Amino acid sequence: MNRQLCLTKDGSFTFYVPELNEHYHSVNGAVEESMHVYVNAGLRPLLEKLTSIDILEVGFGTGLNALLTEAIAPDSIEVFYTAIEAYPLQDEEISMLNYDKIYPAISPEKLSNLHRLPWDDCFHRIRLHFSLKKVKTFLEDYCLGENLYDLVYFDAFAPDVQPELWDKRIFRSIYQSMRKEALFCTYSAKGEVRRRLQEVGFTVERLAGACGKREMLRARK
Repeated sequence: MNRQLCLTKDGSFTFYVPELNEHYHSVNGAVEESMHVYVNAGLRPLLEKLTSIDILEVGFGTGLNALLTEAIAPDSIEVFYTAIEAYPLQDEEISMLNYDKIYPAISPEKLSNLHRLPWDDCFHRIRLHFSLKKVKTFLEDYCLGENLYDLVYFDAFAPDVQPELWDKRIFRSIYQSMRKEALFCTYSAKGEVRRRLQEVGFTVERLAGACGKREMLRARK
């Protein structure tokens, strides 16, 4: 996959994919968007009531969501983070990222180490209470299981770009993999996405979007 480095308005980098005409993050702020959509809307509410959190991320990409989650999650809470990605970044691309300069709790070592972990579908401990599992595959080909996750970061490319990942069949599989009261967060607020989530059983709410975008979606099982 051909990717071009792109500077976003908050000073953090993302990548642009010419063949899809799509960016990995909002050009109005990669770190800002990730914090708003996934950390603040999804992770923080669960930190207030759970002592152990299992997270599924669809679209690992630059690793930004995982890095911010690791930085925010306190040592008192055990986190198991599963990330699915079909097209991992190359070493040269990873070296271009500057998240450590935008968000000080992300060190260059953390950024590098997170990407260098093997894509072996096994958990690896990042620190005492944070473990990461990376899976190199297409979401459609991966068995998610049942009743496993407390939080889902759905960060796939947009519905117009990757419609197969926003299909009701995919959402049903994700719903089954989540525990009762688990949260599902995504930057997209398209009506068809909201309706499909509702059709498989989610309770869906619209929240204020990130980086000038009007809305995002948060769903609850």
